[in-house]
Amino acid sequence: MNIQIRTALQKENPLLVSLIRRGFKDVAEKFNLTQENCPTHSFFISEEKIQREFVKGVEFFILKCYNNDCGCVSLEYAKPGVCYLKRLAVLPEFRNKGMGKKLVSHCFKEVKEHGYSRIEIGIIAEQKDLQRWYEKRGFIHDRQVQFKHLLFLSTLCLLIWIDD
Repeated sequence: MNIQIRTALQKENPLLVSLIRRGFKDVAEKFNLTQENCPTHSFFISEEKIQREFVKGVEFFILKCYNNDCGCVSLEYAKPGVCYLKRLAVLPEFRNKGMGKKLVSHCFKEVKEHGYSRIEIGIIAEQKDLQRWYEKRGFIHDRQVQFKHLLFLSTLCLLIWIDD
C-alpha cells in the first residue's frame, strides 16, 4: 500500500481547508452544525484560521494514499509536556482502511520526538463510536467539559493519551 504522511507547508492552506471541510462534513450534518450555531467547528475552517494556527506553531500533516491526498491532522504544542491533537480528518472514501490510525500513530511519534508525553483531544460527547475508536488507540476518557464557544452542546468528551 502506497501511504505517506508529510508535514504540510503554509502554502498548502487551500488543500488543508478542503481536506478538513470534506472530512468533517458528515459530522456537521449529523449534529446540525451551522456557521451561526458553531462557527469554530472544523467544518467551517478557513485559510485565514489555518494561517493563524501555523503562525502559532501548530503543525499540520497530510496523508497521501494511492496517490491521493486523503486526510490530515494537526498538533498544537499547547503547554509544557501537553499537546492537542486537532482536525483529524479522513475523506469518507478512504475511511475504515486504517488511515486515521496511521495519522494518530504519526502524531504519537511526533509528540515523542518533541519531548512531549501527553496528547489531549476533545470530541463531541455524543460521538460514542468515535470515543471508542480513540480508546482503541490508547486514549482514556478523562472528563466531560463545557466549552463556552460551543454553547449549543452540553459537553465535549476529553480523551487523553499519556506516554508511559
